[in-house]
Amino acid sequence: MLWPGAQGGFALWGEVLMTGVMMTVASLGVVTMPAAVAAGSRHLNAYLRAERSEWAVFWRDVRAALPGGLGVGIAAVVLIAILAIDIQLAATGLLPGASVIAAVGWLGLIATAVVLLTAAGQWDPEAGWRAALMRALSQLRGDVGGAAYLAATVGFVGVCTWSLPALLIPALGCAVLALVAIPARPRRPRGPRGE
Repeated sequence: MLWPGAQGGFALWGEVLMTGVMMTVASLGVVTMPAAVAAGSRHLNAYLRAERSEWAVFWRDVRAALPGGLGVGIAAVVLIAILAIDIQLAATGLLPGASVIAAVGWLGLIATAVVLLTAAGQWDPEAGWRAALMRALSQLRGDVGGAAYLAATVGFVGVCTWSLPALLIPALGCAVLALVAIPARPRRPRGPRGE
């Protein structure tokens, strides 16, 4: 069985919610979010495989992911701020091609979030963040459907948070569950001509 820890649906839902809570606490510094997502991903992966998944291990992973994760978080915050400013400027209608600028800004935000999520899901203490980013880009190129699912996950978190900010906590837990589940989903084999 692939995920023996997922036998109890209600217990899994509780673990997803607790993971969202712990990730929110670890993300209070905003730039610490990549480390929090990496630790949350490792925690849920261990839980689903019925391996050791204590909260002390989560916090140890957060501390291990912080050194490189802070750099990733700062770069992501700067890029997101630039894209958000572009979207706001486009919304004024004063820029030529404002609709194109806004569309590129929104696509850039989604792409940044998808790459960040995927990299956090690929992080491990031995290889570090650079290897995680390289593996994430390779995974996204090799699984366009999975990238689309992750983009939908990002949209889900955004809509939940926009409609009720308190929903960010369970939405983060659900996003990490999706991050763990999407690469493991069954896929149909491709035909000889990629059909």
